[in-house]
Amino acid sequence: MATTEQVGAVARSGKRAQVAVVAVFFVHGLLFASWTAHIPHVKASLGLNDGSLGIALLGTPIGSVAAIGLAARLVPRLGSRRVVQVGLVGYCLSGPLVGVSGSLVGLMLALFLWGLFQGVLDVSMNTQAIAVEGARRRRLMNGIHAWWSIGAFAGAGAGTLGVAVGLALSVQLLVLGVPVMVVAGLLTARMLTDRTPRTPPVAADATTGLDAEPTTPEPAAPVRRLSRGMLALGGIAFASMLCEGASADWSSVYLRDSLGGDAAAAGLGYTAFALAMFVVRVGGDRLITRMPVHRLLPLLCGIAALVFLAALLVGDVAVGVVGFFALGLGLGAVVPTAFSAAGRLPGIHPGVGVAGVSGLGWAGFVLGPPLIGQLAHLTSLAVALGVIPVLVAGVAVGCAKVAALRPTSRGAGVPTG
Repeated sequence: MATTEQVGAVARSGKRAQVAVVAVFFVHGLLFASWTAHIPHVKASLGLNDGSLGIALLGTPIGSVAAIGLAARLVPRLGSRRVVQVGLVGYCLSGPLVGVSGSLVGLMLALFLWGLFQGVLDVSMNTQAIAVEGARRRRLMNGIHAWWSIGAFAGAGAGTLGVAVGLALSVQLLVLGVPVMVVAGLLTARMLTDRTPRTPPVAADATTGLDAEPTTPEPAAPVRRLSRGMLALGGIAFASMLCEGASADWSSVYLRDSLGGDAAAAGLGYTAFALAMFVVRVGGDRLITRMPVHRLLPLLCGIAALVFLAALLVGDVAVGVVGFFALGLGLGAVVPTAFSAAGRLPGIHPGVGVAGVSGLGWAGFVLGPPLIGQLAHLTSLAVALGVIPVLVAGVAVGCAKVAALRPTSRGAGVPTG
């Protein structure tokens, strides 16, 4: 049995590590969002049209997907703390290359490299967040992901200011990247060691999900394919991030071209979606402690599916914005919760579980926009967006049925430190 002093030491180290992982999530969102305001300038300076720009922008998500297999090997071998440190340096230093690329091919390669480090950092920082949850014996993942949203909002503002004053993209990313790399890099020294994969617990408390009895560490066999639990959680992440990617790329087009809104109104769709995701992530951990995941997430997703479907049927700009806001509320807590559960699957290293689920999620994010575009070409954009409430309803069913999200499962609760 652990002594009171040992428990207190673990809690203190968990708090310090939480500050470090929050800082990394903030930096991750800050740098990427800061470049979005420069996209029109990059497009004009390279003489790209909409089609060629779309091809170049695929470099980032393709790089992130390619990083998943790499991260799945590195994190179990080196530990999430060391991989976070390597990924953070690469992420901060490769970003400025995007601003100095002089051709379509150069831009896509720069974005691919940047996306590669983004993906490595994404898997390792989520794995570290799971270790922090274990040390603090509390649900923290949604709140930690909220700091990514805060960083993204700050980055969007910094990028807009940079464009307004005529600051070059490469200079801006250096001015932002070097200081945050140093500060966050120093904080990463406080990060924790990942847990050892364990055998399934004897029993779990139905309210907290904590192990009723401590389990004995046991080396896990190498994972050569996705386990059933990873596939189930990955399917949920795939559908959720497909809807997120579709909303990011098509909300403004739908509100402006399909519903006749002006330019200002068109931008409100994804703004409302992102704001709702931030709101639900800020309060998501508290909500989950009051209502089991397998009941809360289906409720939120069910409401989101109904409201978004109603907004499509009404076909009004204001109602459409409300629909995207409801969609953000429904999906905001899904991916963080799925990552948290993936990191607690029995017999699998947290980094491997997160990598598998993250890879399937990113695949949905990449496939979503072109899928909606092809369906819109065959029918209409309003009809194509009808895929979203169907998928959200599927997410609701999945969250209710998947064993890893239920309180009797290792994946549903908060692991012991």
